Amino acid sequence: MIEVKQLTKSFDDRTVLHSVDATFYTGKTNLIIGQSGSGKTVLMKSLVGLLTPDSGEILFDGRNLLGMKHQEVKELRKEIGMLFQGSALFDSETVLGNVMFPLVMFTDMSRAEMRDRAMFCIERVNLKGAENKYPSEISGGMQKRVAIARAISLNPKYLFCDEPNSGLDPKTSILIDELLSDITHEYNITTVINTHDMNSVLGIGENIIFINKGYREWVGDMSQIYTTTNEALNDFVFATRLFQEVREYVAENGTIDKRKVQK
Repeated sequence: MIEVKQLTKSFDDRTVLHSVDATFYTGKTNLIIGQSGSGKTVLMKSLVGLLTPDSGEILFDGRNLLGMKHQEVKELRKEIGMLFQGSALFDSETVLGNVMFPLVMFTDMSRAEMRDRAMFCIERVNLKGAENKYPSEISGGMQKRVAIARAISLNPKYLFCDEPNSGLDPKTSILIDELLSDITHEYNITTVINTHDMNSVLGIGENIIFINKGYREWVGDMSQIYTTTNEALNDFVFATRLFQEVREYVAENGTIDKRKVQK
């Protein structure tokens, strides 16, 4: 579990995060949502240590990131997996080489052990047979799955995903969502996903944190989001005709028709 307490971050004289409190639960898909410029990316970067907040606490199972020494931070990062928006694969490495990279960098495994672990992760994301291909030889969706395999290669306790469905078609996006959800539950990971994708929000959002103008304005799950009275959240989630229709359907029937969400 990751707990954020009274987190504040400013750039020059502009405050981007205002005393944000949030909890990201183990074994759940935790989603951060909000409009561009809302502060959600700053929150994500603060969680992974890329930005240093002005004040507050970030507790990884009780360990305060902001109070750690350099070596302690280095050890914590071994427990963290990161899925970048653009996959960030090495073009000159095969799929197997990309997935093995964290193992080479951060473990004392033998070459054979690293290969076995990497192949296990590749098979887990349904890419068996693609291990000798290069990123340029596979689709965007497959590249994203390679990035997920690499992110879980060190068996992380915490998994951070920055816009995992960026650039993917709706069908592939759903497959990536389902894969992230399955991995989260299977390995009991604290998964934090920064997303604009409303299919993700309404499909796998077990714990949703809505950031608006630097404030944590709403917390709930994918079922509660249909009946929220928060105007800013309603404007954000139901901005398109499709999701307005879904909300009207829920209001009339009291249940979620996922076929509408996944059109």
